[in-house]
Amino acid sequence: MSSQDAAVRHQAVVPDKIPSGEYPLIDNDPHIKRVLRYTRPSDWAYGAAVGAISPGLMLYWEKVSPSFVGKGGFAPIMRLSGAVGVTGCFLFAYSRSCMRFYGARENRREIEMDMREMVDKVKQGQPLYGTSEMTEYMQGVAHRNSRYAATFAHVLPWPNFVNHPYHGVDTAKYYRQAELELEQEKRGR
Repeated sequence: MSSQDAAVRHQAVVPDKIPSGEYPLIDNDPHIKRVLRYTRPSDWAYGAAVGAISPGLMLYWEKVSPSFVGKGGFAPIMRLSGAVGVTGCFLFAYSRSCMRFYGARENRREIEMDMREMVDKVKQGQPLYGTSEMTEYMQGVAHRNSRYAATFAHVLPWPNFVNHPYHGVDTAKYYRQAELELEQEKRGR
């Protein structure tokens, strides 16, 4: 196999149509830490309501039709229902926060937080999306596997745990804003 064939085989696949929402895209593959930092309290509240359904239904069914499993038989079922509820709460809040990154939900607050965080990183000379010890190829593989994954998180949770430079946005806006702020700071002195 020639080197040209190998280069074609490992060529990045770019979709013809890029999803666009009503709101601006912030990141099409946000790191899980970033998603959790940006999650709104209302997302956690809705998630808690969704998570309470499982143990709530179990209590309701026990009242309507008691199980009569004997002493201590209901407690393990309630623990399992509680674990299912906590998992549901987390996945619901995570998905709602990711939808704001994708531009599928109102995201003005997240846009402002993103701009502030990234401009501060530019001013400090840090890499925008962190550093990774993985090869560039493996970072690309990780990105292709988790890009827009939160849209399917109710079936297969697949958050991004890898720092990589592929996020579907033009990062020049962060550098332009940092330049403007640095110029304003110089004029203010």
